[in-house]
Amino acid sequence: MVPKTDAGRFFEDFRLGETLHHATPRTLTAGDQALYTAFYGGRHALYSSAPFARACGLAEAVLDPLLVFHTVFGKTVPDVSLNAVANLGYAEGRFLRPVAAGAALTATSEVIGLKETSSRKSGVVYVRTTGQSDGDAVLSYVRWVLVRKRDIEAPAPTEYVPTTANSVAASDLVIPEGLDFSGYDFASAGAPHAFEDYAVGEKIDHGDGVTVEEAEAQMATRLYQNTAKVHFNQFERAEDPSGRRLIYGGVVISTARALSYNGLQNAGMMLAINAGRHVKPFFAGKTIFAWSEVLDKAVLSASAGALRLRLVATADRPCADFPDKDETGEFAREVLLDFDYWAAIPRRAS
Repeated sequence: MVPKTDAGRFFEDFRLGETLHHATPRTLTAGDQALYTAFYGGRHALYSSAPFARACGLAEAVLDPLLVFHTVFGKTVPDVSLNAVANLGYAEGRFLRPVAAGAALTATSEVIGLKETSSRKSGVVYVRTTGQSDGDAVLSYVRWVLVRKRDIEAPAPTEYVPTTANSVAASDLVIPEGLDFSGYDFASAGAPHAFEDYAVGEKIDHGDGVTVEEAEAQMATRLYQNTAKVHFNQFERAEDPSGRRLIYGGVVISTARALSYNGLQNAGMMLAINAGRHVKPFFAGKTIFAWSEVLDKAVLSASAGALRLRLVATADRPCADFPDKDETGEFAREVLLDFDYWAAIPRRAS
């Protein structure tokens, strides 16, 4: 009989250039946004208040871009990373238009690179994923993930490592239709800091820390319908005899992003993901801290600018206590995440 269950793809099952059509369209609702807020506590006004969003020129309240990102990511897991050892990084991510509550998301991915590891036990799979709603692309990004092999003796697929851009050019950022910060309510947003108040090279320690618990991390991962085995099944990580389940890296991203509100209150609208690296695995019971560095700035319109921000997350040690890298350029052992993105921010009226 033909097997009815799906064990997921292993590294030797991928082929360069193939397109994967991911199952289970997902309609996101205001309830999903409420749950997302409950898990991470984000306070950016654009995603907390429909009247605030409309006052910024948006037709209606929109969903947090990272909720959209994680949901699209979750669609890809059964076909890309169900048998992953770890998700490694991101590049060339662009949010192409805001997503409102009630939109149904679908996703496809193209395999753009493959490379077997020297141990032959696994390989790195590179995909470019596109999320769509009503036939329109809302998000596109590249990610790469370390995937187990089913059979160590199986021949490796054709090897190719793609070249990705170091960052999304400011000229390629998509400004949401109607976005207008000319009447921006700084008091309601929580701080007076505008585009002009940030300098390239400036570092902002976000101060607070959040301890992540196992149950909430698993619930958040289920919210995105992310079924990767390492997040739920203690027997899937034979290399770790403690049986600890690996926390989905998106939980670290969203926790650090929520912490960044303190200091970046008005940089709420994420426009692009330039690069991202999960430096170390993260496990429940540890406390996440975060700081940001302004890497670049760009003028988008008469009322809006963009900040290119490097968001660094650490475990169990406040960011103000130590440098993120040593004199050799190696990350400090406490660093979890190095995440580079663009965010829109209001310009001060002249």
